[in-house]
Amino acid sequence: MEVQFFDEALVKFIRTLEQSTGAKIFRAIDLLERFGSTLGMPHSKKIALRLFELRIRGQQEVRILYAFHNNTAMLLHGFVKKTDRIPARELRTALQKLATLDKV
Repeated sequence: MEVQFFDEALVKFIRTLEQSTGAKIFRAIDLLERFGSTLGMPHSKKIALRLFELRIRGQQEVRILYAFHNNTAMLLHGFVKKTDRIPARELRTALQKLATLDKV
């Protein structure tokens, strides 16, 4: 399955992380390319109707929110996870990007 970045902001976010965390992110993206919608826990989790999270564990807990759009996994938004729940602001950002994607 093809995986694409929604915008440059996510690429810039990944570049700000520790090198080892970035490597884990790209490993998770590789798994998403290979397994697509069948990728499950502990690597991926459904969090809303059309929204999923790539779960990167380690010293830095990172989440990459993504959705499937036209046979592509579209990586929408990423953040460092500091609490048990996904912050509303982060979720809202991903949903806004998904809405923009649906308009295209």
